[in-house]
Amino acid sequence: MSQDTALIIIDMINKMDFDGGEDLLEHTKEITEPINKLKSEAKEKGMPVIYVNDNFGLWQDNVPELIEECKSGPGKPVIDEMIPDDEDYFVIKPKHSGFFGTQLSILLEQLGVKKLILTGVAGDICILFTANDAYMRDYDLWVPADCVASEKTDDNDNALKIIKRSLFANITETGETTADQAFNEQ
Repeated sequence: MSQDTALIIIDMINKMDFDGGEDLLEHTKEITEPINKLKSEAKEKGMPVIYVNDNFGLWQDNVPELIEECKSGPGKPVIDEMIPDDEDYFVIKPKHSGFFGTQLSILLEQLGVKKLILTGVAGDICILFTANDAYMRDYDLWVPADCVASEKTDDNDNALKIIKRSLFANITETGETTADQAFNEQ
């Protein structure tokens, strides 16, 4: 993994207390291990790790407060496994895309990032919208299928097909490739 690559972890700090949240939580539990493995590899290579997360009505950008609020919901077991480290970046987003209304573009530019590994939830909403905006900004994309979850498996699979076909992203699972290979296979 090169240093022009960033790992983006989307909406894994999540209360999961909404209609459909129970299904999303079950699918999300399956992706925490591969995301954490990617995170460890990214840190070993000096790659930035950037959490991009919904604000849950907390507009003060107080990350510890947001995490504690989210832990009050059913998503606590996932949050406990996905807590950001002190050196990780944390971007609060107001809508589905990690780029809309955030400083993500500026941060990526300052870090010299050209390639993004997108992970998290929900594949058919926030991952899809963030991938689309990343594609429109000319980032190379790897969206590992085993690191993305949605409420419904069919919706997740359809989103990954769109991400692959329309955004030219690699969706190969983490166990089948490395980041360097994933970007060379595009």
